[in-house]
Amino acid sequence: MTPRFDAGLYRWVVDLAAHTPQPVDTAIRLFSDYGLGLFAVLMLLTWWRARPADSARMAAALAVPLIVVAVYLVNDGVKSVFDEQRPCRTLHVTTTVESCPSLGDWSFPSNHSAIAAAAAVALLLAHRRAGLIAVPLALAMAASRVWIGVHYPHDVVAGLALGALVAWPLAVATRRAAPAVNRLRGTRLRPVLKASPDGTPTFR
Repeated sequence: MTPRFDAGLYRWVVDLAAHTPQPVDTAIRLFSDYGLGLFAVLMLLTWWRARPADSARMAAALAVPLIVVAVYLVNDGVKSVFDEQRPCRTLHVTTTVESCPSLGDWSFPSNHSAIAAAAAVALLLAHRRAGLIAVPLALAMAASRVWIGVHYPHDVVAGLALGALVAWPLAVATRRAAPAVNRLRGTRLRPVLKASPDGTPTFR
């Protein structure tokens, strides 16, 4: 599958990146390559803030990384169905910020975008403030993938949509695990899952 309806937009973005000061391109490339780590930080903060909260909140917080893994697997499966080459290869573009990925490293949908969207949606339902930070980060991650030249715009839009649509029902369903979390709070896992009202761990 190699739709090129947005090839012109892709070329325009890549050309803009090529004429942007190198420090800006470098910053965007670093964010694009390593920015998913910011979502991991938000997940840790969400778990920490859920410790004094009820079991439903904790269940939602614990589920965030699991939802992200599930979305990654779904997205990777979709990639293997469409087998779309990267735009830098299909369009023979050599001026990309990031080196063009190798043949067989499929483009559609964008894994980074799907993971970021899944994390943002799951975080939004687990901890609203964390989610409100994650949503613009997810959009920025998607945009950065086009900027550095490794994805068509439709790749990242599809990745965002897939990530959000798969993550939403999973995130809603996780609150049903609250009784299980409540039981675990009575075990040796209590310090991980529960904190006293002042936020300190509750060891037994």
